Amino acid sequence: MSQTSLRALPARVPRSPGCTRPGKRYETRTIIHINALRLSPSSAIEADLGENRRSVSSRICKYTLQGHILVSNSNQSRANQGFRHSIDLDQLAARESEQIEWKENVADIEDVVRTLSAFANDLANLGGGYVVCGAREAKDTHGFPALMKVGLTANRLKEVEGQVLQRCRDRVAPPIAPIVEELPSDDPSRRLLIFIQPSTGDAHSVRSGDDGAKHFVRIGRETREARNGTLRELLIRKGAKLPWDRRLCNGATINDLDLLALRDALQRMRMFSAERGVEAYLSDETALSAMVPPLCGREPLTGLLRPRNFAVILFGREPQRFVPGLVSLFSIYPGRDRSDVYAERHELYGTLIEQSRRLNELLDVQSFTTFDKSDRVVPNAVKYPKRALYEAMGNALAHRDYEETEPTRVTVFEDRIEILSPGSLPYGVNADKFRAGEAAPRWRNQTLAWFFNRLQIAQAEGQGIPTILRAMREEGCPPPVFDIDEARVLCVLPAHPRYATIRELRAIEQDLAIGDIVEAQRAVADLLKRDSRNVRALQLFAEVQASLKDPRPVQEWLNTRSNSYLGLPRDVLVQFGEALLSGDETTEEQRALASKILIQAAVGRLEEQELRRIAVAMIRSREQKAAIQLMDDFARDHPEVEHSASYHQLRGDALIGMANKCYNNARRSGVPQPARERSYAQFDQYVANANEHLQRAMRLNPDGSLSAVIKRNITYLRELQERVQRNRRPRRH
Repeated sequence: MSQTSLRALPARVPRSPGCTRPGKRYETRTIIHINALRLSPSSAIEADLGENRRSVSSRICKYTLQGHILVSNSNQSRANQGFRHSIDLDQLAARESEQIEWKENVADIEDVVRTLSAFANDLANLGGGYVVCGAREAKDTHGFPALMKVGLTANRLKEVEGQVLQRCRDRVAPPIAPIVEELPSDDPSRRLLIFIQPSTGDAHSVRSGDDGAKHFVRIGRETREARNGTLRELLIRKGAKLPWDRRLCNGATINDLDLLALRDALQRMRMFSAERGVEAYLSDETALSAMVPPLCGREPLTGLLRPRNFAVILFGREPQRFVPGLVSLFSIYPGRDRSDVYAERHELYGTLIEQSRRLNELLDVQSFTTFDKSDRVVPNAVKYPKRALYEAMGNALAHRDYEETEPTRVTVFEDRIEILSPGSLPYGVNADKFRAGEAAPRWRNQTLAWFFNRLQIAQAEGQGIPTILRAMREEGCPPPVFDIDEARVLCVLPAHPRYATIRELRAIEQDLAIGDIVEAQRAVADLLKRDSRNVRALQLFAEVQASLKDPRPVQEWLNTRSNSYLGLPRDVLVQFGEALLSGDETTEEQRALASKILIQAAVGRLEEQELRRIAVAMIRSREQKAAIQLMDDFARDHPEVEHSASYHQLRGDALIGMANKCYNNARRSGVPQPARERSYAQFDQYVANANEHLQRAMRLNPDGSLSAVIKRNITYLRELQERVQRNRRPRRH
């Protein structure tokens, strides 16, 4: 028989994508690399149980540590082939490997089958493994690993082989067909029985008694049942289940997608075409990228077009209906733990893009700069680098497990910010390398990572953690801490050592809480002298002056800053606008300045709560027209607001203000009669529209406090109409 040399291959059991079944024999002799061997139900490697199985097994040369097999002529017996064993058990025993299972007495056949199915599942991507029956590991007199080759009797060996192979065929789904080999033991009357199971391309389950089918994997050197996240990871790897973000969203239709939100995202990514529009993407064929599937897909049985999960959480109208875990909680505790008697809490809903934008705004307030003029090397120090905050937040949103119902949590303490992302690291990511920023990129939600990168919400390709580490280091902050377990990944960003300003801010907040407004005013003024751009101090400054009903210091501060203050966060601008309107007698200059600030604060996408706050301030600044325009724009982007009693009450208030303006203009002396008539006609229209919105607000069953406000406005509107009717001059004919 001619000899054929074997080329060098990787030193592990290679993968094979299938399993075997009885029935077919080999007629040729060839050398095959295991990666080229298709071990599937339709494969050429098939065998009967018993002697036929043993015959085929004997025709397959043992796996060497270099990963080869030899298929020999089926008409030759083992003795005639001059076969030499190539499995070196001593070398296998010397290695700490999760690819090897030693069974001395084989008391539990089911355990052998479970282990073989775990090797076939190959969650660790090692290529498969060996189950060695009749041997056990021990230590020699010097403490080094030693192998005790006890062996099995001929009857016991045949019994174990038959039972294992039968159960691998009957109780494993899809069935597996491990390769069987015998080796001599230390006792000539006994032999070792070795099952060699390559990795396959299927997710195999084992049925045992009445327990039902279960999947098993190797964790270290143990065989364990795959549950929860481990089972999902196994099914996804084997192609038995799509990753969560790519699955169709049960119950959702394309009507649940907000086309304006999709258009805005496409424009931000510079992928929008007016000729093509957004409807072209609402199909199961058009994809934005080769890395992202189409936004929609067709249900297998019904053929219904449904959006995928990633499309719903990015562009859905009410995504929480379908993904309960799509909630972010932002909390602020003034101390170092949660024991403080008061705290600030924001519950964020809406799409993932809206939540990320709102979280960015809330985190901006925490990223302020402290100034120390005694430090001539680094006089300015940022408490938290914005880049680190954005990356940590983006990673938490993009890579969390959305099958968990727990919210994403961002918690601000006096000396740190904690960002908690539900779900552990993706399987196969080393925790130590992850903490060091050296882990290879591995996405849980690849589509979300792609969109976040294109929308510049977070980095991609494993750059997020290195970016956080570098940003914290460059700003002089302590390194971040990553606390990882099976349920979540917690990122802790310590504050810059120069965070003593926080204590001053906390003292000011306490003064406001107990009503010591004068002391709070003095403390916040001293703080702003040292750090005029401290965002939190500016918020407290506006709050103090609003409490005192004295907008002049706020007006003076703004006038000395030209227009640079317009770049402040939205929350600060709104508070400045409210403070300017807090006086008992607001001047026209203060109203104009408040109007300018509020119009700037209204730029961009708003939440309903933000809309109400800005619109109320605009109405107080007598900018009812701007408030109505703002509400019109919001309603166009969010049609569901038409069912909000609060929205209609607010719109009614703005229309009442416009009616008052018309009435006051008609009463002015010197107004020509045609202009007066037009003012009265416009007054009638505004009153009718205001009454319509207020009545609709009442029909929407508002809560008690809002209902009282609406009734008061309706009464005022009726009295205003009666007053106008009494004072209105008759028309000239």
